[in-house]
Amino acid sequence: QVRLVESGGGLVQPGESLRLSCESPDLNLDTYSVAWFRQAPEKEREGVSCLTPGNGKTYYLDSVKGRFTVSRDDAKNTVYLQMNALQPDDTAVYYCAADRAPVCVAGPAAENAMDYWGKGTLVTVSV
Repeated sequence: QVRLVESGGGLVQPGESLRLSCESPDLNLDTYSVAWFRQAPEKEREGVSCLTPGNGKTYYLDSVKGRFTVSRDDAKNTVYLQMNALQPDDTAVYYCAADRAPVCVAGPAAENAMDYWGKGTLVTVSV
């Protein structure tokens, strides 16, 4: 089976930062589009960010633009989500997912485009 492993979640106060990591012992992530999704309590899962292979195009949910940055370190086979100025509305379980197609799909269809998923890491932003 293919594994994706997220790490870096935790409890922070509003305005603080976290960096999430996504690693895989089974995939070379530099050949996949890698996306971050999140699911807040009692809400639907939504796409947060996406990073394409090759040219490394990035996409962001409007509410996180300017605060979140997705990047990758090919030498470490790791994709990151740097999250700054966290707000209570950012509280969610964050998932990384990989798509073997070199395209980031927009909208609700993005979830269905993903071939592999991690189990998620919890981010809680609270006073």
